Amino acid sequence: MRKVVWEKSAITVLRCAIGWHFLYEGLSKIWAEHWTATGFLANARGPFAGFYHGLASSEPLTAIIDPMNVYGLTLIGLGLFVGLATNYAAVAGIVLLTLYYCAYPPFGAAMPGYTEGSLFLVNRNVIEALALLALLLIREKGYGLHHLKLLPARRARAKADGEAPRSRREALKDLTTLPALGLLGGCAVHDHRKYRVDALSGATIQVGGADISELRGELPQGKIGKHSISRLVLGGNLIGGWAHSRDLIYVPSLFRAYNTEQKVFETLILAEKTGINAINIGFPSNALLRKYKDITGSKIQVISQVAPDMGANDYFVNINQAIDFGVDIIQVQGNWCDWMVRDNRMDVIDAMLDYIRAQGYVAGLASHTVDSLIACEEQGIIPDYYMKTMHHDRYWSAHPMANRKPFEVDGERSPDHNHFHDNLFCLFPERTVEFVQHAKVPVMGYKVLAAGAIMPQDGFHWAFENGADFICVGMFDFQVVNDVNVTIDVLKDTQTRQRPWYG
Repeated sequence: MRKVVWEKSAITVLRCAIGWHFLYEGLSKIWAEHWTATGFLANARGPFAGFYHGLASSEPLTAIIDPMNVYGLTLIGLGLFVGLATNYAAVAGIVLLTLYYCAYPPFGAAMPGYTEGSLFLVNRNVIEALALLALLLIREKGYGLHHLKLLPARRARAKADGEAPRSRREALKDLTTLPALGLLGGCAVHDHRKYRVDALSGATIQVGGADISELRGELPQGKIGKHSISRLVLGGNLIGGWAHSRDLIYVPSLFRAYNTEQKVFETLILAEKTGINAINIGFPSNALLRKYKDITGSKIQVISQVAPDMGANDYFVNINQAIDFGVDIIQVQGNWCDWMVRDNRMDVIDAMLDYIRAQGYVAGLASHTVDSLIACEEQGIIPDYYMKTMHHDRYWSAHPMANRKPFEVDGERSPDHNHFHDNLFCLFPERTVEFVQHAKVPVMGYKVLAAGAIMPQDGFHWAFENGADFICVGMFDFQVVNDVNVTIDVLKDTQTRQRPWYG
C-alpha cells in the first residue's frame, strides 16, 4: 500500500510540475501587454522555417494563433495541475511542444535554441514531451480531479471497470492539488504586481521591443560597383564589442554581454526586414557573419575590412581569407590606411587595392584622418569608394580644434579632457567636407554619430547634407527601426546638399 502511495505521489508531483510550467507560460502572456508570437514565428530556423514564416506573415493567422497559444498553454497547464482531462491535456501539450521544437530544432543548420545552452537533438521541449507521453500511456494519473465521478459517463465507466468506492481520505487527497495551485498562483500574482513580469519565456521571442510596423517607407538604395546598397549600412562595431566609449571602461564588456550570438542574429534579421541590405564589419566578425548567412540563407551583403600583415610582409592574407569567407566587398581598414600614410607606406595601400580588384571585388579605402585620403589621391591612389569618418564636433566631449593632431585617432589616449581620448573620430570636419565635395567616387560616411555623442537626426542630416552617399551606423536591435525612419526622413529633406549623388 505504501508503495502505491509513493508512486501516485511521484506521478502527481511530475504532472503538477509540467502543468505549472504550461500554466505560468500562459499566464505570463495574458499579463503581458500586446503579446504576440509573431517574433517567434518570424525568426524560426531549420527545415520547417518556411511554414512558420508563412504563419508570421499573415495577420489573420496570427490573430488566431496568438489566443490559441495563450489559452492553450493556460488550459493545458490547468488540466495537468488539477488532474482534469489529463489525457487530453497531455496530447495537446505534446502537440504544442512539438511545434515549438520544430521551430528551433537543435540540429543541422538551425540556429541555437532560445532557451538554454548548447544542445543536439534533445532539448527541454523533447524531455517535457516525453514526460507527457509517459503520463499519457500509463494508467495511473496520480491524485487529481479525474477521480471525481461528476459526469454520467465517468460514473458508468467506473462501474464497468469495477472501481471500488473511494474513501473520504482518498477523496481529500485528490483535492490536494487545489491548495497547491492556489499557493503558487497567489505567489505568481504577487510577483507580477510587484515586478511586472515579462513574457520572454518558452515560445516567446520579442526582437528588442522594436515594432517594424512603424516603418515610414522604403529605405533608398545606391550603387557601389555592381552592388545595390541601402543608403543606411549596418556597422559592425557593436557586434564586435568596439564601443569607443571614452573613459567608460566597462562599456565594451557590456556591449559584448548584450550582443550574444542570438542577439546579433536577431538584430541582423530585423535590419534586413527594414531594408538594410549591407553590413560593414571588422575582419574578426567574418566567421559570425558567415555562420549567420549559412544558417538563415540571408542575402545581406558583407563589406569586410582587411589589414596587411606587415611582420610577414604579406599584404594580402586578410583579403584571401575574406574571399574564403564569401564576403561581397573588401575595404582597407581605416586605421591601417592612416598608419600606412603616416609611415610613408602608401605602396602597401596601392598594392592591396590592386589585388582586391584583380580578384574581381570592389575595393574600398577607409580612414579616420582626412590627410590620409588627400595624400593617397595626390599619389593617384583612388579606390572604388571612400569610407570616411564624417561628423561635426559640436558635442561636449570633443576636444578643442587647436589641440587636434593628424593621425591621433587610434593613438595614445590622454587623461586631459582637452586632448584626444577616444572621443573624436572626424578630427577636421571642414577639411573632410571639402574633400568629400570633390570626390568622384561614392563616399560612405561612418562614425556619423561620433560613437553615440550625436543624436541620429542631427548626425545623419549632417553627413548626407555634406556629401555622404551612404552612412554606416552601429545599431542595437532596439534602435534599428528608428534609425531607418530617420534615414528615410533625412533623405527626403536634403535641401542644401551640393554634391551630386554618386552611386
